Amino acid sequence: MGKDDNSTIVITDIHKALSLTDQEASDKPAALIGIGGSVKGEVYDLFDGEMTIGRSDEASIKIDTDGVSRAHFKIIVINDGNSVTLEDLGSRNGTYINDEKVNGSLSLRKGDVIKIGSIALKYVPKGDPERATYDKLNEEKNTDGHTKCFNKSYFNKAMDREVGISQKNGTPLTLAVFDLDHFKKLNDNFGHDAGDYVLKELADIIRGIGLDAHYVFARYGGEEFCILMPKTNLKAGFAFAEKVRRVVEEHKFVYDGSELPVTASIGVSDYRSGINSGVDLFKRADEAVYKSKENGRNQVNFYRP
Repeated sequence: MGKDDNSTIVITDIHKALSLTDQEASDKPAALIGIGGSVKGEVYDLFDGEMTIGRSDEASIKIDTDGVSRAHFKIIVINDGNSVTLEDLGSRNGTYINDEKVNGSLSLRKGDVIKIGSIALKYVPKGDPERATYDKLNEEKNTDGHTKCFNKSYFNKAMDREVGISQKNGTPLTLAVFDLDHFKKLNDNFGHDAGDYVLKELADIIRGIGLDAHYVFARYGGEEFCILMPKTNLKAGFAFAEKVRRVVEEHKFVYDGSELPVTASIGVSDYRSGINSGVDLFKRADEAVYKSKENGRNQVNFYRP
């Protein structure tokens, strides 16, 4: 095959890739994309109605950093994103679009850059192909490449956010942390490729048992996974953790013709007095994991003081 033929194939593939990007973006809502400050890389979808941006727990988009007021500005989305306007809410430091201070309300246009304090947000309209690029970057930033679960960094932020909400509103919050039993032995006996297969298969089967949309499922590191369950009390969270344990135990993990022994030891904790951060919530669940291991593994225990 000649050089020109190879070039033609490459060009064809590029057009196909661009076409797929357009298709993926076509159904995406308008969005604000973090391009500067602590929110860099974040993607915030904009839906019909009013959305408030600020430091308050009640804000539709919470950005808790210096220079941002509790209710800094609001976005008004009309007609499925065909009309998107911004209005400053009397913020202390002002809202700027393309370096000009906002007085009253302004319609947003593609590429507008909104600045509040040290934060910079870029406006991307509904269905814009540029959105697909940011989605991919955001996914790479927040997910574990092997299992496609959220990663530790994203999960820690989610825990702190949800603990803050529970502190303010009194809503229930439960966390399940689990380790795969004797995972080092599995790697030693069957090889690291078998271990990698188990991690990916495990993530797939747990996603398949019906995770609620507001649950946060993450690979915390190695063979350790977490499921954060907002608006879920201890009883319901414990029942879901037991469901996870049972599904893992009953699933046949088969790699290279060998059935692999896979079970999980799980610890559960919930938001209550004495918890002031995500770290506090995690430590309690982690203590319950060790209790499950000490009691024989392949079981669920909840934290007891």
